[in-house]
Amino acid sequence: MPHKITLTGSATGPLREYDRYVAFDMREKGSPSAPKGLKKSTFISYTVFVAKKAFNKTGLTKKSIMHEKFLIQGEPTLDIPIDECPGEVGVICFQITVLPNKNDKEKNQSEEKKDPKQEASASPEALQKTESKKQEEAQAPVSQPVANGQKKEAEKVQPEVKEIPVQEKKAEPKPKTLPNQPKGTQDLVSFDEIIVPEEFLKTRPNPEKTQKVIDFVKRTGRLDEPLTIEKGSNILKDGYRRYVVAKTVKMDQVPVVYEYQK
Repeated sequence: MPHKITLTGSATGPLREYDRYVAFDMREKGSPSAPKGLKKSTFISYTVFVAKKAFNKTGLTKKSIMHEKFLIQGEPTLDIPIDECPGEVGVICFQITVLPNKNDKEKNQSEEKKDPKQEASASPEALQKTESKKQEEAQAPVSQPVANGQKKEAEKVQPEVKEIPVQEKKAEPKPKTLPNQPKGTQDLVSFDEIIVPEEFLKTRPNPEKTQKVIDFVKRTGRLDEPLTIEKGSNILKDGYRRYVVAKTVKMDQVPVVYEYQK
């Protein structure tokens, strides 16, 4: 009987595309408490292989796969080459399902519960408001001073209404959150968009240090530090060794820090 495996979580590394399938890395923590006398288990890293047709049906993209939580059902495999399978265990995915966000569920449920109550409680008040409005409309043309007073009150209220969108605009910008990326990362840029100067191409990074970075990427699914590129031109300013590593492991996107033109 073949072994079956079920995983839940998000991708810990960028999506890698091949001819007929895609691959990405994820990991799961071990049991919080081990049997008496045994050591606690640590997390296990997996490399999941999904057919392109099945992956496209989920609606996931290279960016959303890092944020969405999904369920993987498949079988473990040991026949994938190490270069394509940096995880400790390879998994052939038979089915991938995007899991709904718990916060969205709770909000929808709370709104559904509140709506009928609000409608029931608001019905008598709404009747009183409509009656009072009819009385005001009938009295307004008789007394002009009241109408002028209402205009002044309306003018006082208008500045307050205008101030509301200004406060909302100030609260909108939020810092970017890039999960599972090295400290200091400002953005993710396509590897093909980075321009390498000739002075870097003439040099050769230390093979031992380069291999250490390659091993780190295979363990964690990410670079140890971001590349430094020039804002706008995408010219590489620092991190040529990590650029070579990203090219070796065929990374689609790399973490970067921007250097602005003087």
